[in-house]
Amino acid sequence: MSRAILAVVTPCRYRVPMPGPSAPSPAPATPPGPQLTVRRLMLLSIPAILIGVLSAVSLWGLNQIAGQLEDGLWTSLPKSLGIASDSPWWIFAVLTFTGIAVGLVVWLVPGHAGPDSATTELAATPLPLSVLPGLAVVVMLSLAGGVSLGPENPIVAINVSLAVAIVARISKAVPPALIGALAISATIGALFGTPVAAALVFTGMVGEFKMGGSLWDKLFLPLVAAGAGSVTTYLLGGGFGAQSPFDQYGAPQPFDLLQGALVACAAAAFGLVGIYLFPLVHRAFHALRHPLLFTALGGILLGALGAIGGPITLFKGLDQSAQLLADPSAYPPGQLSVILLVKLAALVVAASAGFRGGRIFPAVFLGVAAGLLGGALLPGLPLSLAVACGILGVVLAIARDGWVALFVAVALVDDITVLPMLCIIVLPAWLVVTRAREMLITPDDLARERPPARLPWGQPASVR
Repeated sequence: MSRAILAVVTPCRYRVPMPGPSAPSPAPATPPGPQLTVRRLMLLSIPAILIGVLSAVSLWGLNQIAGQLEDGLWTSLPKSLGIASDSPWWIFAVLTFTGIAVGLVVWLVPGHAGPDSATTELAATPLPLSVLPGLAVVVMLSLAGGVSLGPENPIVAINVSLAVAIVARISKAVPPALIGALAISATIGALFGTPVAAALVFTGMVGEFKMGGSLWDKLFLPLVAAGAGSVTTYLLGGGFGAQSPFDQYGAPQPFDLLQGALVACAAAAFGLVGIYLFPLVHRAFHALRHPLLFTALGGILLGALGAIGGPITLFKGLDQSAQLLADPSAYPPGQLSVILLVKLAALVVAASAGFRGGRIFPAVFLGVAAGLLGGALLPGLPLSLAVACGILGVVLAIARDGWVALFVAVALVDDITVLPMLCIIVLPAWLVVTRAREMLITPDDLARERPPARLPWGQPASVR
């Protein structure tokens, strides 16, 4: 994930006058870039706050519209028809309809809803404004229709594009790459309801900022944007709230370290199964070439998977994680195994079949289910630590970011006492995933699919 953000941030170069041939060499103590003065930080804080607030508002608006549509599809409409909303046939019908609707938008709407989310990470370069309406529509359709993807990748792309366009009209003094970095930070803060996640993500690559000053000078503006986004999210009634009913873990126990590492490594390995299937499934879908065909087929398969796994395997997974955690004893190991297999298959299909969305929120759900399964199979392991380890392993495999994995694991179980254990358990889990491929369709993968130079609906193959 940090490498993806670098693609946005690294073009942001602060120009430094270079000495001529006869000029003396700079003193060794001179920093590699200009210092960020207090005045400059204060001035840049103004667009950072505005970007933070607007990023949170756009996320809130998208979620509100998607929520209204979800209520219509899964509550009002089946009730008016006298159909149970959790009926396998209704689940199949809604997801099939969602696949067809998304395929029509990708095919017919200008901009074709932007790049295929399978080819993008959490960060994003600015898109033409004409692309954003179609992208917003397909994200709302996916969120409302029960597709196993989150809003994170598309909403980051939307916010980066809007921020760059808006700030460019107001002032040319702020570099577009810095605007994009602030929009990414603000959106991460809004998604998780706290600037801590953004700070952790940016800490991994902050050294690439070509500007002088301390670490906190470089983190200052991203934290301002993320803080504004997270505060705005809470004022609007959102946030990534803790959902754990477990008792505090308490003092670390040596044997728990071994058991927790087993759960985290097994969860990471399980996530890697889906990651290695990802390019194969993507190639199979895109062999159909037309977005209406492969997205409609994806909707049909998601409908079948949803009918098997039930409502708990639908949607992005955050509310469903709370449902699992509310009563862990209601889900025996056999049922948890089915939930895990169905949800992983649904994530791979949704990410491969042309739907637009992110993969972190479904990974969190998979981690919760994996942790509950690990806790059931290892009864001596406290459930709070087991769930945290499951989240750590799956998120680490899919997001490939240790900071995000640690943050989400601690935040969801709402137990800071598990953090010392997780800081050690993350090390063997990282060894499991570090040399594995990422959950991303690369240019090499696209080349193996041998797409035509131009696809039948007029969209260049490079942005499928």
